[in-house]
Amino acid sequence: MPRALISVSDKRGIVSFAQGLVDLGWEIISTGGTYAALRQGGVPASAVESVTGFPEILDGRVKTLHPAVHGGLLARRDLPEHMASIAEHRITPIDLLAVNLYPFRETVAKPHVSFEDAIENIDIGGPSMLRSAAKNHESVIVVVDPTDYGPVLDMLRRGTVDAACRRSFAAKVFSHTADYDGAIARYLTPHEDGLPGRIQFSFERLLELRYGENPSQRAGLYVDEEPRGLRDLKQRQGKELSFNNILDLDAAMWTASLWSNCPACAIIKHNTPCGLAVAGSALEAWRKALACDPQSAFGGVVAFNTVVDRKTAEGLVELFLEVVVAPSFHDEALTVLATKKNLRAVELPVFRGGAGFDFKRVRGGLLVQDRFVPDMSDAEWTVPTIRKPTDAEWSDLRFAWAAVASVKSNAVLLAREEMTIGIGAGQMSRVDSSFLAVHKARQQGHDPRGSVLASDAFFPFADGVEEAAAAGITAIIQPGGSVRDAEVIAAADKHHIAMVITGKRQFRH
Repeated sequence: MPRALISVSDKRGIVSFAQGLVDLGWEIISTGGTYAALRQGGVPASAVESVTGFPEILDGRVKTLHPAVHGGLLARRDLPEHMASIAEHRITPIDLLAVNLYPFRETVAKPHVSFEDAIENIDIGGPSMLRSAAKNHESVIVVVDPTDYGPVLDMLRRGTVDAACRRSFAAKVFSHTADYDGAIARYLTPHEDGLPGRIQFSFERLLELRYGENPSQRAGLYVDEEPRGLRDLKQRQGKELSFNNILDLDAAMWTASLWSNCPACAIIKHNTPCGLAVAGSALEAWRKALACDPQSAFGGVVAFNTVVDRKTAEGLVELFLEVVVAPSFHDEALTVLATKKNLRAVELPVFRGGAGFDFKRVRGGLLVQDRFVPDMSDAEWTVPTIRKPTDAEWSDLRFAWAAVASVKSNAVLLAREEMTIGIGAGQMSRVDSSFLAVHKARQQGHDPRGSVLASDAFFPFADGVEEAAAAGITAIIQPGGSVRDAEVIAAADKHHIAMVITGKRQFRH
């Protein structure tokens, strides 16, 4: 009679799986809560103590760390000396192991979890058994994922689990235990003194994509366990997402999430905005954002920080778009969007700032930095110019300072009535960004006179201010900090421009 050892924290489907094994003639041994669940479910099972001859001790810390368990898992069936050894010690082979681990990650994710609770949820016996069974996978079927219970039973009913499947299950085990240990290491690594000395990653593939940035590149979306991220992505309609779609929808939702007290709309092309606005409704925000540069918005990705209703959807389908992303959609809105069968509608939670790190891959390494959270507080802003902003200019300056944080550096942005009218992005000099922002505004029929300008970093020379003055800009917001700040401020005074200094740079490389 083949023997299975079952010990799981996640008990989804375990009773039916164990009963399926029993129906096939298997003997079941089990531990603690799993044993109780099987018996309650009517599955005949024996407690692991009856195999080891030793009770659980130390509040359950030791129960399967025993030669009767690990000898049964590790003995190679093709080596007579192994089989003779376990026979000598009256050890019965274990032919299948179904184990999943104490919920450490779920425990430490809870608010205010105590260090003692976290430590007690570090599984010892489970990973040890999994590693033993996975090492000997040619002889032992090892199952760590509850979704594999059905396929395993189907294969056993047909005769056996073949070598390729056994190896696949073993690989899944080692990935699982590596992720588990990585989560523990991350929890125990102190962060008070700065960046951690070592970083472990744990990502699983959520989507396999048709190709990457170019058709010659393979691609997939892998997600970690961070809450309120792309793991929560839910596609409601449209053709499959592409690599570039995901880059843009992530940037778009991050941008729209910069505002929390009113509806906001961001239109993204090639990972940078071509239109941003806030308004009293999603529809009005869309119309204002689109007005910035409707030509560039063609084929773009549009994000909202609020629900998309039917009227907004009717406005969206008037233009060819790749993706619309929002925290939710009304059913009527999805019906309207479905008239464009290829248009992707994606639900994604609103992003909110928080502690953590951001990463950029470089060849042979990884750049790590604190996650950038734009600070919209104006408590430390100063106005060094003779002319002070009007109330209307203050409103637009606050909007522009939030908006420019999402634009690729060097970034200069023009705004009026809490909407962008011209964006200069990714230029090699700041004066070129200023010129481009004015040029884009005029190209789309916007008069830059009377608008405000935001720059994501300081003006190294006064030429950027001169460019703004020539276009009729009346107020500027920028971080300051240049050795030529006095010249820049003097140029603003010369042209009666109000200037706000925030003291904080907002590069986005």
